[in-house]
Amino acid sequence: MKYRLLSREQFEELHQEFATFLAAQKIDEMAWSRIKKKEPNKVLAQLKSFSDLVWEEVLSKTEYLEHFSKDSLNLFHCLPESINRIVVRVEKEGINLQEKEGFDWFMDHSDDKSIQYLKGEKPYTTSRNEELFKLIEQGAVLANSKLYDGISVLLKSTNK
Repeated sequence: MKYRLLSREQFEELHQEFATFLAAQKIDEMAWSRIKKKEPNKVLAQLKSFSDLVWEEVLSKTEYLEHFSKDSLNLFHCLPESINRIVVRVEKEGINLQEKEGFDWFMDHSDDKSIQYLKGEKPYTTSRNEELFKLIEQGAVLANSKLYDGISVLLKSTNK
């Protein structure tokens, strides 16, 4: 298995897609019921194959990831050959970027001396999707471009 098994909730959400996946392999509802009762290894193999297929599709479409911690933001722009990263670190007592008040403070005080900005780019060392999956497993979430682009513009305008 290349990634990880989808959760029960994810399988439930994707039950129609899973049925289509099974149908493409000529496994109808009756056959699937029989397999579930008599061939647990085959069930697991189908669940793993479907999970990898879903992860592959999601990761292939992923353009931005974000990871928030109490005192930092990690923003990723996932390009085809490399990944751009912006790190925002806040070293101010009482500011928690995971809470609305802390994030709002950061947005209103982005030029505060307690905020450090770092940016960089690196080529993928393994496959793009595997690296994005590792980031997700470490707590990153799929995102849109809004925050990454906003911080990027801020860095360009202040030459940080």
